[in-house]
Amino acid sequence: MPELPEVEVVRRGLADHVLDRRIAGVEVLHPRAVRRHPTGPDDFTGRLGGRTLRAAARRGKYLWLELDTGGPGAPGDGALLAHLGMSGQMLVADPGRPDEKHLRVRIRFDDDGPELRFVDQRTFGGLSVHPLRPAPGGGLVPEPVAHIARDPMDPAFSAADAVAALRRRRTEVKRALLDQTVVSGIGNIYADEALWRARLHGARPTDRLTRAQGHSVLDAATTVMTEALAQGGTSFDALYVNVNGASGYFDRSLNVYGRTDRACRRCGTPIRRDHFMNRSSFTCPRCQPTPRPRRTP
Repeated sequence: MPELPEVEVVRRGLADHVLDRRIAGVEVLHPRAVRRHPTGPDDFTGRLGGRTLRAAARRGKYLWLELDTGGPGAPGDGALLAHLGMSGQMLVADPGRPDEKHLRVRIRFDDDGPELRFVDQRTFGGLSVHPLRPAPGGGLVPEPVAHIARDPMDPAFSAADAVAALRRRRTEVKRALLDQTVVSGIGNIYADEALWRARLHGARPTDRLTRAQGHSVLDAATTVMTEALAQGGTSFDALYVNVNGASGYFDRSLNVYGRTDRACRRCGTPIRRDHFMNRSSFTCPRCQPTPRPRRTP
Protein backbone atom coordinates (compact mmCIF):
# COMPACT_ATOMS: atom_id res chain seq x y z
CA MET A 1 0.00 0.00 0.00
CA PRO A 2 1.36 3.50 -0.79
CA GLU A 3 2.78 5.24 2.26
CA LEU A 4 3.24 8.94 3.00
CA PRO A 5 5.93 9.74 0.36
CA GLU A 6 4.01 8.01 -2.42
CA VAL A 7 0.73 9.75 -1.52
CA GLU A 8 2.52 13.10 -1.25
CA VAL A 9 3.96 12.62 -4.76
CA VAL A 10 0.42 12.09 -6.06
CA ARG A 11 -0.90 15.08 -4.09
CA ARG A 12 1.72 17.38 -5.60
CA GLY A 13 0.89 16.16 -9.07
CA LEU A 14 -2.81 16.83 -8.55
CA ALA A 15 -2.01 20.29 -7.20
CA ASP A 16 -0.12 21.03 -10.43
CA HIS A 17 -2.76 19.74 -12.85
CA VAL A 18 -6.36 19.84 -11.56
CA LEU A 19 -6.79 22.75 -9.15
CA ASP A 20 -9.04 25.70 -10.00
CA ARG A 21 -10.77 23.63 -12.67
CA ARG A 22 -14.55 23.14 -12.82
CA ILE A 23 -15.91 19.60 -13.09
CA ALA A 24 -18.10 19.14 -16.16
CA GLY A 25 -19.02 15.51 -15.56
CA VAL A 26 -18.17 12.34 -13.67
CA GLU A 27 -18.44 8.78 -14.96
CA VAL A 28 -18.38 5.80 -12.58
CA LEU A 29 -17.31 2.73 -14.53
CA HIS A 30 -17.24 0.30 -11.61
CA PRO A 31 -19.55 0.70 -8.55
CA ARG A 32 -16.96 -0.79 -6.20
CA ALA A 33 -14.77 2.28 -6.77
CA VAL A 34 -17.33 4.44 -4.92
CA ARG A 35 -18.50 1.88 -2.35
CA ARG A 36 -17.27 4.17 0.46
CA HIS A 37 -19.72 6.85 -0.72
CA PRO A 38 -22.73 5.80 1.37
CA THR A 39 -25.48 7.03 -0.96
CA GLY A 40 -24.27 5.38 -4.15
CA PRO A 41 -22.81 6.23 -7.58
CA ASP A 42 -25.59 8.58 -8.75
CA ASP A 43 -25.31 10.73 -5.65
CA PHE A 44 -21.51 10.67 -5.96
CA THR A 45 -21.59 12.03 -9.50
CA GLY A 46 -24.30 14.55 -8.61
CA ARG A 47 -22.29 16.02 -5.75
CA LEU A 48 -19.26 16.64 -7.96
CA GLY A 49 -20.84 18.08 -11.10
CA GLY A 50 -20.26 21.83 -11.42
CA ARG A 51 -17.86 21.97 -8.46
CA THR A 52 -14.35 23.44 -8.65
CA LEU A 53 -11.31 21.76 -7.09
CA ARG A 54 -9.69 24.31 -4.79
CA ALA A 55 -6.88 22.48 -2.94
CA ALA A 56 -5.08 19.15 -2.80
CA ALA A 57 -4.54 18.06 0.81
CA ARG A 58 -3.15 15.08 2.69
CA ARG A 59 -2.86 13.70 6.20
CA GLY A 60 -0.68 10.63 6.55
CA LYS A 61 -1.67 8.25 3.74
CA TYR A 62 -5.02 9.95 3.14
CA LEU A 63 -5.49 12.29 0.17
CA TRP A 64 -8.34 14.60 -0.70
CA LEU A 65 -9.32 17.42 -3.06
CA GLU A 66 -11.19 20.32 -1.47
CA LEU A 67 -14.28 21.54 -3.32
CA ASP A 68 -15.73 25.00 -3.64
CA THR A 69 -19.13 25.70 -2.09
CA GLY A 70 -20.88 25.28 -5.44
CA GLY A 71 -23.13 28.28 -4.86
CA PRO A 72 -26.58 28.58 -3.18
CA GLY A 73 -28.47 25.30 -2.99
CA ALA A 74 -25.46 23.17 -3.94
CA PRO A 75 -24.44 20.15 -1.82
CA GLY A 76 -22.38 21.16 1.18
CA ASP A 77 -19.83 18.39 1.03
CA GLY A 78 -16.36 19.83 1.04
CA ALA A 79 -13.92 17.16 -0.18
CA LEU A 80 -13.36 14.39 -2.68
CA LEU A 81 -11.51 11.76 -0.65
CA ALA A 82 -9.25 9.25 -2.41
CA HIS A 83 -8.15 6.00 -0.82
CA LEU A 84 -5.51 4.40 -3.07
CA GLY A 85 -5.59 0.97 -1.45
CA MET A 86 -3.11 -1.52 -2.89
CA SER A 87 -3.23 -0.46 -6.53
CA GLY A 88 -5.16 2.81 -6.87
CA GLN A 89 -3.80 5.41 -9.28
CA MET A 90 -4.85 9.03 -9.81
CA LEU A 91 -3.84 9.79 -13.39
CA VAL A 92 -4.03 13.00 -15.42
CA ALA A 93 -4.70 12.02 -19.03
CA ASP A 94 -5.49 13.67 -22.34
CA PRO A 95 -9.18 13.04 -23.17
CA GLY A 96 -8.16 11.37 -26.41
CA ARG A 97 -5.91 8.81 -24.75
CA PRO A 98 -7.31 5.26 -24.76
CA ASP A 99 -8.89 4.15 -21.49
CA GLU A 100 -6.74 2.15 -19.10
CA LYS A 101 -7.78 -1.47 -18.65
CA HIS A 102 -8.74 -0.91 -15.01
CA LEU A 103 -10.25 2.58 -15.30
CA ARG A 104 -12.90 2.93 -12.58
CA VAL A 105 -13.85 6.64 -12.44
CA ARG A 106 -13.41 9.45 -14.98
CA ILE A 107 -13.68 13.15 -14.10
CA ARG A 108 -13.97 15.61 -17.00
CA PHE A 109 -13.50 19.37 -16.74
CA ASP A 110 -15.28 22.19 -18.54
CA ASP A 111 -12.03 23.53 -20.05
CA ASP A 112 -11.76 20.37 -22.21
CA GLY A 113 -8.24 19.89 -20.86
CA PRO A 114 -6.70 16.76 -19.32
CA GLU A 115 -9.16 14.65 -17.36
CA LEU A 116 -8.63 12.97 -14.00
CA ARG A 117 -8.84 9.18 -14.00
CA PHE A 118 -9.00 6.79 -11.06
CA VAL A 119 -7.49 3.46 -12.09
CA ASP A 120 -7.50 0.52 -9.69
CA GLN A 121 -6.59 -3.02 -10.72
CA ARG A 122 -7.48 -4.73 -7.44
CA THR A 123 -10.39 -2.40 -6.52
CA PHE A 124 -9.28 -2.13 -2.88
CA GLY A 125 -9.20 1.67 -3.14
CA GLY A 126 -11.99 4.11 -3.84
CA LEU A 127 -13.38 7.65 -4.02
CA SER A 128 -16.05 9.31 -1.88
CA VAL A 129 -17.37 12.79 -1.10
CA HIS A 130 -17.58 14.06 2.49
CA PRO A 131 -18.01 17.21 4.57
CA LEU A 132 -14.92 18.75 6.13
CA ARG A 133 -14.83 18.60 9.92
CA PRO A 134 -12.41 19.89 12.59
CA ALA A 135 -9.89 17.21 13.55
CA PRO A 136 -8.80 16.59 17.17
CA GLY A 137 -5.24 17.57 16.24
CA GLY A 138 -6.38 20.71 14.47
CA GLY A 139 -7.28 21.58 10.88
CA LEU A 140 -10.22 20.59 8.68
CA VAL A 141 -10.33 17.07 7.28
CA PRO A 142 -12.97 14.82 5.66
CA GLU A 143 -15.10 12.99 8.24
CA PRO A 144 -13.50 9.53 7.73
CA VAL A 145 -10.04 11.01 8.43
CA ALA A 146 -10.92 12.80 11.67
CA HIS A 147 -9.33 10.10 13.86
CA ILE A 148 -6.00 10.12 12.00
CA ALA A 149 -3.02 11.65 13.80
CA ARG A 150 -0.70 14.18 12.19
CA ASP A 151 2.32 12.81 10.35
CA PRO A 152 6.02 13.65 10.90
CA MET A 153 6.13 15.86 7.78
CA ASP A 154 3.18 17.99 8.91
CA PRO A 155 4.35 21.49 9.99
CA ALA A 156 2.09 21.23 13.06
CA PHE A 157 3.38 17.78 14.05
CA SER A 158 4.55 17.56 17.68
CA ALA A 159 7.32 15.01 18.13
CA ALA A 160 7.04 15.27 21.91
CA ASP A 161 3.32 14.42 21.81
CA ALA A 162 3.92 11.55 19.39
CA VAL A 163 6.69 10.09 21.57
CA ALA A 164 4.42 10.32 24.60
CA ALA A 165 1.66 8.53 22.67
CA LEU A 166 4.10 5.80 21.62
CA ARG A 167 5.26 5.22 25.18
CA ARG A 168 1.67 5.05 26.52
CA ARG A 169 0.85 2.11 24.30
CA ARG A 170 1.13 -1.43 25.67
CA THR A 171 2.43 -3.01 22.50
CA GLU A 172 5.58 -3.36 20.39
CA VAL A 173 7.20 -0.31 18.84
CA LYS A 174 6.64 -1.35 15.22
CA ARG A 175 2.95 -2.01 15.84
CA ALA A 176 2.69 1.44 17.42
CA LEU A 177 4.42 3.08 14.45
CA LEU A 178 1.85 1.50 12.14
CA ASP A 179 -1.06 2.71 14.30
CA GLN A 180 -2.33 5.72 12.34
CA THR A 181 -4.01 7.17 15.45
CA VAL A 182 -0.59 7.51 17.12
CA VAL A 183 1.42 8.87 14.20
CA SER A 184 0.24 8.71 10.60
CA GLY A 185 1.89 8.07 7.26
CA ILE A 186 4.33 5.36 8.34
CA GLY A 187 3.71 1.95 6.77
CA ASN A 188 5.59 -1.32 6.77
CA ILE A 189 8.42 -0.21 4.49
CA TYR A 190 9.34 3.01 6.25
CA ALA A 191 8.81 1.55 9.72
CA ASP A 192 11.47 -1.09 8.99
CA GLU A 193 13.79 1.51 7.50
CA ALA A 194 13.33 3.92 10.44
CA LEU A 195 13.89 1.18 13.03
CA TRP A 196 17.10 0.12 11.26
CA ARG A 197 18.39 3.69 11.27
CA ALA A 198 17.50 4.07 14.96
CA ARG A 199 19.10 0.67 15.77
CA LEU A 200 15.87 -0.55 17.38
CA HIS A 201 14.11 -3.88 16.98
CA GLY A 202 10.41 -3.62 16.13
CA ALA A 203 9.51 -6.03 18.95
CA ARG A 204 10.78 -3.67 21.68
CA PRO A 205 7.90 -2.96 24.09
CA THR A 206 6.77 0.63 23.84
CA ASP A 207 6.62 1.03 27.63
CA ARG A 208 10.35 0.23 27.71
CA LEU A 209 11.11 2.81 25.05
CA THR A 210 13.04 5.82 26.36
CA ARG A 211 12.13 9.31 25.23
CA ALA A 212 15.46 9.53 23.43
CA GLN A 213 14.74 6.30 21.56
CA GLY A 214 11.25 7.51 20.67
CA HIS A 215 12.63 10.73 19.23
CA SER A 216 15.35 8.80 17.42
CA VAL A 217 12.94 6.51 15.58
CA LEU A 218 10.57 9.36 14.66
CA ASP A 219 13.49 11.47 13.43
CA ALA A 220 14.64 8.48 11.38
CA ALA A 221 11.15 8.03 9.92
CA THR A 222 11.03 11.70 8.94
CA THR A 223 14.46 11.50 7.30
CA VAL A 224 13.82 8.32 5.34
CA MET A 225 10.41 9.53 4.09
CA THR A 226 11.91 12.88 3.06
CA GLU A 227 14.60 11.04 1.09
CA ALA A 228 11.99 8.77 -0.49
CA LEU A 229 9.87 11.77 -1.48
CA ALA A 230 12.85 13.31 -3.26
CA GLN A 231 13.12 10.14 -5.37
CA GLY A 232 9.44 9.90 -6.22
CA GLY A 233 8.61 7.27 -3.59
CA THR A 234 9.11 3.52 -3.56
CA SER A 235 7.84 1.39 -6.44
CA PHE A 236 8.20 -2.39 -6.39
CA ASP A 237 5.90 -2.86 -9.41
CA ALA A 238 3.92 -0.82 -11.92
CA LEU A 239 0.94 -0.32 -9.58
CA TYR A 240 2.32 2.72 -7.75
CA VAL A 241 2.87 5.65 -10.12
CA ASN A 242 2.56 9.42 -10.03
CA VAL A 243 -0.17 11.32 -11.92
CA ASN A 244 1.83 11.02 -15.15
CA GLY A 245 2.27 7.25 -14.80
CA ALA A 246 5.94 7.34 -13.74
CA SER A 247 7.33 5.08 -10.99
CA GLY A 248 9.45 6.17 -8.04
CA TYR A 249 12.90 4.67 -7.50
CA PHE A 250 13.63 4.86 -3.75
CA ASP A 251 13.55 1.05 -3.63
CA ARG A 252 17.19 1.23 -4.78
CA SER A 253 18.09 3.05 -1.54
CA LEU A 254 16.36 0.76 0.95
CA ASN A 255 18.66 -0.57 3.67
CA VAL A 256 16.69 -3.52 5.04
CA TYR A 257 13.22 -3.82 3.53
CA GLY A 258 13.11 -6.57 0.92
CA ARG A 259 16.83 -7.36 1.33
CA THR A 260 16.63 -10.84 2.92
CA ASP A 261 20.05 -12.51 3.28
CA ARG A 262 21.85 -9.55 1.72
CA ALA A 263 24.58 -7.82 3.71
CA CYS A 264 23.59 -5.04 6.09
CA ARG A 265 24.96 -1.82 4.63
CA ARG A 266 26.25 -0.85 8.08
CA CYS A 267 27.82 -4.02 9.53
CA GLY A 268 27.68 -6.69 6.82
CA THR A 269 25.43 -9.12 8.73
CA PRO A 270 22.81 -10.85 6.52
CA ILE A 271 19.40 -9.19 6.75
CA ARG A 272 16.72 -11.31 8.40
CA ARG A 273 13.09 -11.61 7.36
CA ASP A 274 10.37 -12.48 9.92
CA HIS A 275 6.61 -12.83 9.57
CA PHE A 276 4.73 -9.87 11.01
CA MET A 277 0.97 -9.22 10.97
CA ASN A 278 0.42 -11.12 7.69
CA ARG A 279 3.34 -9.19 6.25
CA SER A 280 7.10 -9.24 6.80
CA SER A 281 9.63 -7.44 8.95
CA PHE A 282 13.23 -6.98 7.88
CA THR A 283 15.99 -6.39 10.43
CA CYS A 284 19.72 -6.64 10.92
CA PRO A 285 20.30 -9.17 13.76
CA ARG A 286 23.46 -7.36 14.84
CA CYS A 287 22.38 -3.72 14.57
CA GLN A 288 18.89 -4.45 15.91
CA PRO A 289 19.18 -7.17 18.56
CA THR A 290 15.97 -8.84 19.66
CA PRO A 291 14.87 -7.41 23.02
CA ARG A 292 15.13 -9.64 26.05
CA PRO A 293 11.84 -11.10 27.27
CA ARG A 294 10.32 -9.67 30.42
CA ARG A 295 11.21 -11.44 33.63
CA THR A 296 8.41 -13.44 35.19
CA PRO A 297 7.82 -12.36 38.84
